[in-house]
Amino acid sequence: MKNVHFVASWSGGKDSAMAYYRALQLGMIPKKILTMFEEDGEISKSHAVPLEVVQAQVDKLGVPLLTKPASWSSYEKQFIDAMDACRAKGITHGVFGDIDLEGHLEWVKTTCAKSDIIAVHPLWKMSRKSVVEELLEAGFESWIIVVNTTMMPASYVGKRLTKELVEELEAAGIDACGENGEFHTIVVDGPIFSERVPISISAPVEKGHYVFSPVSLEEK
Repeated sequence: MKNVHFVASWSGGKDSAMAYYRALQLGMIPKKILTMFEEDGEISKSHAVPLEVVQAQVDKLGVPLLTKPASWSSYEKQFIDAMDACRAKGITHGVFGDIDLEGHLEWVKTTCAKSDIIAVHPLWKMSRKSVVEELLEAGFESWIIVVNTTMMPASYVGKRLTKELVEELEAAGIDACGENGEFHTIVVDGPIFSERVPISISAPVEKGHYVFSPVSLEEK
């Protein structure tokens, strides 16, 4: 893997940050960051992070950002368009944060192959808890910004992911990695960033079964 050029799939959350971190440790060279957005292009899919916050994260990574707006029906086409654009720039690999969901892995591998991109999953088959433990040990700062209230209490939204919180989640029978969709995070500091991303986390907003804590850049 050493010296291969890669595009990183970036949600802004802990799994994508850890996959990126591990890719760097393997000697891979980041050339592009890809974030999929809602159709209006204003917030990221699933994590609902505003474009300006994603851009601020990526600025601290020092790698160009590529965004693609998509509905779920147009997602695959837009994803392939993005991969085609990366391949045209000589990028040969894609880095993804999947851990153990076979369906995700197969979709990513198959779809990347259509653009002659090799999918790499640095976290694959790690235990979910060890992903979170490694994240914390490496010094990443991440916050829970979306909670699925059918799977865990809304009170966890807006909380920082810490060793104590991980233990609390596990004691309550909640997956500490949120891999089943229990929660989503945003990463604002850690060894992959040149400096901390200054964010504000607002009061929670309910949307159906989800509670979001809107994220914005801190006013300077």
